Amino acid sequence: MDKNSQPMIKLCVIDDIRSVVNMISSVPPWHEHGIEVAGTALDGEAGIRLIKEQRPNIVLTDIRMPKLDGLAMTKEILELDPETKIIILSAYTDFSYTQQAIRLGAFDFVKKPFSIEEIMGTVLKAKEAYLAGKDEKAMVRGLENERIQSLPMLQQEYMSLLIYHPANEAKVVEQWQQLEINLETRPLNVFVVEVDQFMNKYKSRPAREIELMRFSLRNILKETVSSYTKSIVFRESANRFVCIMNCADNKSAEHISEACRKNIQQFTHSTISIGVGPCVDNIADLPDSYQKAVEAVSYHFYTDGNGVSSYTRISHAGSAVIFPAYNPETEGEFLFALRSGNKGKCQLILEKIFNGMLQSDPLPEPQRIEDLCYELSAKICRSMLGLFPQNRVQQLESRWLGSRPKGSSSFNKLREMVQGLCDEACSWIGQERIDESTRLIYEARDYISANLNVNLSLEHCAKQSNLSPGYFSNLFKKVLGISFQQYVTHQRMERAKTMLIEGFQVQEIAQDLGYEHRRYFSDVFKKHTNMTPSEFKIYSTGKADTPLDLKQDKV
Repeated sequence: MDKNSQPMIKLCVIDDIRSVVNMISSVPPWHEHGIEVAGTALDGEAGIRLIKEQRPNIVLTDIRMPKLDGLAMTKEILELDPETKIIILSAYTDFSYTQQAIRLGAFDFVKKPFSIEEIMGTVLKAKEAYLAGKDEKAMVRGLENERIQSLPMLQQEYMSLLIYHPANEAKVVEQWQQLEINLETRPLNVFVVEVDQFMNKYKSRPAREIELMRFSLRNILKETVSSYTKSIVFRESANRFVCIMNCADNKSAEHISEACRKNIQQFTHSTISIGVGPCVDNIADLPDSYQKAVEAVSYHFYTDGNGVSSYTRISHAGSAVIFPAYNPETEGEFLFALRSGNKGKCQLILEKIFNGMLQSDPLPEPQRIEDLCYELSAKICRSMLGLFPQNRVQQLESRWLGSRPKGSSSFNKLREMVQGLCDEACSWIGQERIDESTRLIYEARDYISANLNVNLSLEHCAKQSNLSPGYFSNLFKKVLGISFQQYVTHQRMERAKTMLIEGFQVQEIAQDLGYEHRRYFSDVFKKHTNMTPSEFKIYSTGKADTPLDLKQDKV
């Protein structure tokens, strides 16, 4: 469609700062773009009245305003017209409010302070979306296209090469100039940022919300570091960011990293782990600083995150650590206690092993702990093969594999995994040790539940178990905590309740449960429940029984 033939798009501007309203409404050449400023307002209530009167296609509104804030306005505007494109004007500290507005259905946001070009670009994008009738998926692509322009992508790709491969400084300077990377070639420092528990926290979140979160994290990192020095921040993977900055000493690098951690936690309520590599004075040494930053961040394995680890502050002898508390003798003692079903002894040995790891100086490399835990878990499963059928042990192994931490693991999670596997294996052995007499009572219990319609006398059931009636009666009460006759009556009455709710007649139920006389059944039922069968049915279903059953209850 030709631009001149398009209908004018109505725009309303709402902000409690008059100068902002005047600038947005009067400075841009809106008419040249087919946009008409239909009205302005200085607070939320006036804004809603304006919107109800003008029914604009696009609304520009501040997130914080007197009388009615941007969140409430967003909700009310979209209830009036879901097609309205709402653009939020948001300060740096208002990210949580902005996120809520986006979830409510706002189209986009512009961060203060902003330029006229940014406002015009966002409004024109909203106009295009409105005219084309784009759905939510198209809006996500629009946000993606705006945030990931070609230049930032090229910057990211090039910087990703530099942290893995040495480069010639002269060529790097030339490339940085072409890509407009505002960074000196020396001195340099690399720190790595990982979002804590990323898979657990965000795996079920909508893709749009995750992208908004990552976009916000990158912006906060960029703005925080830029207040100290020149830098570039780029996303390396789903939950990892890399920052390369000009920094001459490790103490300053740790200070800047800590400022990033605090700002992320304050403004997004997410936590991050940061690993700081050593400062280098040659661009060819960037890969070394990066690899050491990655090693440093891995030590949050012991703390569950939300902290800064510097490579200069961790020991680098981890690969040579010997675990005094875990040796062949300790392992043999543990596996013997496991095969004996001694849960208490097993847990004491495991506590000794894991506490010994934490007390090691230096702390072992996290990968060594992971390998040891998986090896110990595999040995638990193999020990069970000598005691239980292979298919049953395979089920135990499958549950163990399913409980392995997804993504980045932690010391506490691995410890819980091994301890849980040990507990289940010990419970298997304990269950197997129930004596034969007890097993017979369990079988008798199952027989009773399956044969409530026959004459379940004590003698009959004792004969089924090849026990004398007297011994069977005493053993039954010892194992189940209830006398044989009480158990049979209880099971029959519970079945009777179910059948009454399902609509069976009293006479049918009495016969099905082995009672020759319906009246005797009714007496037993009332003694058990303090209600006649018909009263119970009315109480449970709200439906009266047939006149015949009501009469029979009274016979």
